[in-house]
Amino acid sequence: MFARNDHMPKGSRLSLRVAVVGGVGMVLFAVLFFRLWNLQIISGDKYLAEAKNNRTHEFKVIAPRGDILDRNGEVLVDNRTSLALQLNPQKLPGDAAEERAELTRLGGLAHMSLRQVRRTIEEGEEVAAGAPVTLRRDVGFDLVAYVEENQDEFPGVAVQRVFVRHYPDGSRAAHILGSVGEIDEEELKEPQYKALEPGDEIGQAGAEYTYDKFLRGDPGLTRIQVNALGQPTPGGQLVSIPPTPGDSLKLTIDGDVQTAGEAGLAARGLPGAFITMNIDNGQILAMGSNPTFDPSDLIEPSQAQVNELYRDPVLAPLVNRATEGAYPTGSTFKIITALAALENGVITPDKVVQDNGRIKVGDQPFENAGGVAHGPVELRRALQVSSDVYFYLLGLDMWETNDLQEWAHKLGIGRPAGLDLPEEGETLLPSKAWHEQFVKEGRALEDRPWSAGDNIQLATGQGDLQTNPLQMALAYAALGNGGTIPTPHVGLEVEDAAGRVLKEFEFKPQRHIHIDPGSRTAILEGLHAAAQEGEGTAVSVFGGFPIDIAGKTGTAERPGHGNQSWFAALSPYPNPRIVTIATVEEGGYGVESAAPIVLDILEAIYNKKASAVSSGGGAE
Repeated sequence: MFARNDHMPKGSRLSLRVAVVGGVGMVLFAVLFFRLWNLQIISGDKYLAEAKNNRTHEFKVIAPRGDILDRNGEVLVDNRTSLALQLNPQKLPGDAAEERAELTRLGGLAHMSLRQVRRTIEEGEEVAAGAPVTLRRDVGFDLVAYVEENQDEFPGVAVQRVFVRHYPDGSRAAHILGSVGEIDEEELKEPQYKALEPGDEIGQAGAEYTYDKFLRGDPGLTRIQVNALGQPTPGGQLVSIPPTPGDSLKLTIDGDVQTAGEAGLAARGLPGAFITMNIDNGQILAMGSNPTFDPSDLIEPSQAQVNELYRDPVLAPLVNRATEGAYPTGSTFKIITALAALENGVITPDKVVQDNGRIKVGDQPFENAGGVAHGPVELRRALQVSSDVYFYLLGLDMWETNDLQEWAHKLGIGRPAGLDLPEEGETLLPSKAWHEQFVKEGRALEDRPWSAGDNIQLATGQGDLQTNPLQMALAYAALGNGGTIPTPHVGLEVEDAAGRVLKEFEFKPQRHIHIDPGSRTAILEGLHAAAQEGEGTAVSVFGGFPIDIAGKTGTAERPGHGNQSWFAALSPYPNPRIVTIATVEEGGYGVESAAPIVLDILEAIYNKKASAVSSGGGAE
């Protein structure tokens, strides 16, 4: 049983109750006092700052990216303004039904399904929770007016002015220029982007990527005063710091030469690529790939554009075949075989070989194109008529020494080219060591040792060889300049808005290879004869060209494909300064598809047209 205080006088019981109530009141008062003390004295400055912040809104003003120009100052990429429909997810209605209704209305405005709207919001939230999400760019003024007039139906929705990349010439130089896009969560962790925020745009490919830090400007800031509803007050702008636009990037590209190359390649109607480069300093004058694309399609691609750009492995328009292709080269490889044989004493320029149209190694026959017999040939004539037998024998002579692979490697085949663009594909220079490893890993179709036939195939640019126009351009450049491997590049200089040069890019040569001057002269003489003399394989195309060149056709067999057409040229002969390479998938003989593309490019470079040619050329 509980004790009771009934024995106490009534007055005493009342006093006790008053004391208890008073004590509780004192405790509550003390708690309230100390809470007010904490809010007003200890944390007063903090809450005062927050209160002031609630009266102001800050907006980052995006800086326009710098223009990209060709070497003559012609604009290849600039900017245009665009209106973007944006949503702040934090201001969506709390009620699920109301939220769904607003998102459905927004989807109708942005031509998106409710599912697409939700997915866009989710993707934005993953990168930056609470940041505005762009639903659609390039919205029309009618939509802007509608949103502003019905703002109560679209809480959290705003239309902002943004800068969008503009390509005056559509797809011209697309693979060189590259593209831009919003930075993602992983990129934000990279050191070079430490100053950026979610929603910022960076270069994603091509020159836009490599030279992003120059092209990307510094954002500005606008701070305005707002009322309790978050609406701007009259005259409420407190701070306005304009953005600093990015600097302009001037490329080594010549716009006219680029146009000529792309037109010549497109005229063939087949996949392929070209490159033309200064052999002394590595400046790329033009480079292109077909199929190509319009970079503006990457800004807000439709589903059909997504399928075409990203999901077609055959056309693969985003792939730069000049740097990411992987092909056998046919007879354009013969200059490498010739250099390896000459420099290692396998032959002299004047050694004569009897070409009867074919040789047989073991049970395997190797024939000239079309089975043609060229009779007695030395190096110059072997290059002029593209005698396969001559080079088969060189491959046979070097198959146990690895001399051919060593020279090909030194000249840049099968190794990174050092290009200042991020797009470089994997290539393959086959060798005995590679073949043995391939068999060991169980990836070879048949378990057999490296044979003489493998080296014979490589000597004529066939077999397992996989390279691209860029690597072949470096090899021809080294022949043309006497042994220097330049660093290929498209970046020339950075300029401010007034055209003042802020930075010039320097690209030192990668390495130097000793090439005997007599070997170089003999090979160049053979290439000149191949392009412009007598029975040369490309005389039908270049015989009437008023500038002397040294060139070589190539016709490569690709399993599962038609013959691949190649042509490589050094100009002007005999003291070349420019290398030009073209290749066309399933383009047939080198003289049929690739050589006319090179002619178009050289006509643009030298501003001269070829005259009519009466003499015929070979089939190579």
